[in-house]
Amino acid sequence: MFGLLRSASRPGLAVLRATRTTAAPLASSRVFARTIVTKRFTTDHEAVIYDSDTKLGTVTITDYAQSSLGDVVFVELPTVGTAVKQGDQIGAVESVKAASDIYAPISGTVESINEELSSQPGLLNKSPEQDGWLCKIKVADEAELDALMDAEGYKAHYEQS
Repeated sequence: MFGLLRSASRPGLAVLRATRTTAAPLASSRVFARTIVTKRFTTDHEAVIYDSDTKLGTVTITDYAQSSLGDVVFVELPTVGTAVKQGDQIGAVESVKAASDIYAPISGTVESINEELSSQPGLLNKSPEQDGWLCKIKVADEAELDALMDAEGYKAHYEQS
């Protein structure tokens, strides 16, 4: 029985070897690019998700911020094309509890805004760091990301508050 399996499997191995030999030059000619996505946080509870490939930073508020605000009823966003510096006010969020300014976590130019927030401000409560993103900024200086907190640093920051 095992002899039959061995002899039956050998022709398949020869085909696999031939396929590998002919496929190897194609595989080695491929160039793989690596995109690095970095998430950093501010002390004011904004986050930026930076994509090294596109040089875009997606600005959000954190889950902690949305839970502190309560039900969001209005969102003011920056204008596309606006040049911003790290720490500049770029918008505001109003909730049933309070109003809060939004600050740019990174310097650059506003490339796009989340138009859905004008008709559905509650997206900030449902999905603040994904569907409820605020704007996308073409990052001017990647080094500014180093001044922001990583996830562990941010968690330690808001647990002290």
